[in-house]
Amino acid sequence: MSRRPLHFGTDGLRGVANLGMLAPEKVLALGRALGRYACRSGNDGGPGRRVVLARDPRRSSPLIAAALAAGATSEGADLLDLGVLPTPALAALLPDLDAGVGVMVSASHNPMQDNGIKVLDGDGGKLADADELWLERQLERPPADPPTGPRVGGMVPLGDGLERYLSHLCEQFQGLDLSGLSIVVDGANGASSLAGPRLFERLGARVHAICCDPDGININDGCGAVHPERMAAEVVARGADLGVALDGDGDRAILAGADGSIQDGDSLLYVIGRQLLEQGRLADQVVVGTVMSNFGLELALSELGARLERTPVGDRHVAAALREHGWSLGGEPSGHLIFGSENRFIGDGLFSALKALAAMRSRQLPLHELSRGLKPVPQVLINIQVAEKPAIESLPSIAALIARAESELEGRGRLLVRYSGTEDLLRVMVEGQDDGQVRRVASEIATLVREEIGVKRLAE
Repeated sequence: MSRRPLHFGTDGLRGVANLGMLAPEKVLALGRALGRYACRSGNDGGPGRRVVLARDPRRSSPLIAAALAAGATSEGADLLDLGVLPTPALAALLPDLDAGVGVMVSASHNPMQDNGIKVLDGDGGKLADADELWLERQLERPPADPPTGPRVGGMVPLGDGLERYLSHLCEQFQGLDLSGLSIVVDGANGASSLAGPRLFERLGARVHAICCDPDGININDGCGAVHPERMAAEVVARGADLGVALDGDGDRAILAGADGSIQDGDSLLYVIGRQLLEQGRLADQVVVGTVMSNFGLELALSELGARLERTPVGDRHVAAALREHGWSLGGEPSGHLIFGSENRFIGDGLFSALKALAAMRSRQLPLHELSRGLKPVPQVLINIQVAEKPAIESLPSIAALIARAESELEGRGRLLVRYSGTEDLLRVMVEGQDDGQVRRVASEIATLVREEIGVKRLAE
């Protein structure tokens, strides 16, 4: 079994900008490694010696992008700069750009002080573990033969990236007419702040844009997919037909129905999964979720004649299951949905929203009516900031309490205790049909975790 890279988490490298692995000298070293990777790909007869770079609009993104660009071009790779674009736009455009590698500078849904680096292969997919390990081995390797003169890499801006991306989406939804619909779009003051409103307007909708004015600091600040209640309230206030809240880099979408009901990733999997099932396009009648997907989704899909397959948390695991089995649809409660070969396994919040809109148009029903068949069971998720991430089994008191809780819930609910792959958090998730029991068990475990390894209480 191949080990996971030390620095690359479930969704790339992430941390506080200008510190640790995101300090300029470290990012420069990663840029050099990426340049070597691109040049190696070109020399092997693969895509050209080109690195394609995009970023979100947070304050630190230009700093990190500049260090990456300097490192890559110092190794002889050419760099194509897309500027501010959503991660799915980078993934969608890569196959046509003759690139060895694509790089997204973003911390997605994290607060503005964080940043991150996502690395994609030349086809726009997640980089394989083996390639991430190769990059890590290159980080400490000094330049052996620095290129000079014409061998130094160049840098070229690509000014029409947004237009290419919007055209790509519209081509995939030919015939979808949104005329007469009123849509609230919350861009999280992130990378989709231009793309979101322009897309729905192009398809005929009347758009009310909120949180689409990034200033580098306000990304994800009380808005977007992490805080969809703001968007949902705006839907009700404006009498809109739908609300779409995106995250900082645009790969997630949480929707709201005309009644203000928040429709998370589980709801979208149910609505879109049912649509695909009725069209005969849901491969093996399977929807892929994760261990965080609500048990109610499993029950609702079963009533339709479909089934839920679970993976570990992380879109890379969902995508891997789709690829391995040829399945059509998967995703996470966070709103990160993946559509298999239909969208080249790209997680794209705008694509997900369009699929939900297509289901609404096809059934001539509002979104909150389409999702009525899904009845989530009571679920409590508590995030605890931790000072370190020791193995849970190495903490006897916590491990014993978890074992007792699992025994108590057996046959009536589920318990999941796991560290976040992108933040210094431990997540405690408990679900079952007895709301009081669910809340009590979650509170007991969270209290003990805070005492043992917690820093401070974040959310309950």
